[in-house]
Amino acid sequence: MVVDIDEKNLKHGLLGLVIAIVEVVTDTLKAQATHRMDGGSLSEEEIERLGEALMELDNAIGEIKREQGVSEAVQSVREQLDELADTVINDLLGADILGEARRASGGEASAGGTA
Repeated sequence: MVVDIDEKNLKHGLLGLVIAIVEVVTDTLKAQATHRMDGGSLSEEEIERLGEALMELDNAIGEIKREQGVSEAVQSVREQLDELADTVINDLLGADILGEARRASGGEASAGGTA
């Protein structure tokens, strides 16, 4: 049996997955930075450098997505990761706490970042 692989779709899918993972890690770094700022463990200079580095990372990711035409692939992966995270959390908690929070806020909030 011969498997016909469309190299362009493979490239977009793989690059979309990699960028989505980088975005998830970036979101985690931002959350950790916020936690450290709120905890007072960073100096003003460190806060400034961290903010600039995170902005540069966001800009670089956005540029790669535009240049490679993978914004939709990244968004699709992020949505699937959000759904997986919701399922795992719901299974662990035994209740749809996230769904209740979304209904209470009147919309579909996403655990992912913006593209």
